[in-house]
Amino acid sequence: MKKSAQNLYLYGKHVVDLAIKNPRRKINDIYGTKETLAEMKLPKNVPVHPADRRLLDSFVGQGAVHQGIVAKCEPLPPIDFKNFLQGLKELDRALVIILDQVTDPHNIGAIMRSAVAFNASAVIMPEAGAPSESGTLAKSASGATELIPLIRVANLARAMEALKKADFWCVGLDGYAKDYISDCKLPQKCVLVLGAEDGMRHLTMENCDMVVKLPMNSAIESLNVSNAAAVAMYEWNR
Repeated sequence: MKKSAQNLYLYGKHVVDLAIKNPRRKINDIYGTKETLAEMKLPKNVPVHPADRRLLDSFVGQGAVHQGIVAKCEPLPPIDFKNFLQGLKELDRALVIILDQVTDPHNIGAIMRSAVAFNASAVIMPEAGAPSESGTLAKSASGATELIPLIRVANLARAMEALKKADFWCVGLDGYAKDYISDCKLPQKCVLVLGAEDGMRHLTMENCDMVVKLPMNSAIESLNVSNAAAVAMYEWNR
């Protein structure tokens, strides 16, 4: 993705369609082939520019599956964690996903897509080290970036403490845990905490109320974090 200080480029029919429908998303321009523009329901208040595939490729990079349409947008406004948490306090059942040092936008996007599928309320990441919003992330999420809050916090440990005070239990996923997730009764108000290839940081794990693992064939050491997240979310949702 090519991005200026003020704009990013979202691409793909489904992604752009969800961006158009998102009242929080500011779209400055839409570029597309004549065929794709004719298929889309486009907003009347956004300039629309017919473009060939070479121009679209120049926005998002050769090889990106833009399906003939690119939207030049502004990044979504940040979501205040305290305000978000306030909205969850009265819920009897809710799921929040915390990602610790997960930096691949493809993985984050896939996790956001699963989070929408399994009724999670938000995905939370640290401000430092996490990738910025991008077309790659949005495409990997199949547009879920428009459907679920992606919240960045200065300190994950403090965010976990705040969630606990709101009656959430923090459940960490780690391949070396003693207990299987399928053998545990997961809390109704649950925070699923996942790390990258090296797992959660020590302080993050210390702040978990319980640490569990997935029941897996011992021939496979671990799953990709996005696959593990989907399995864990399914287990909570069922």
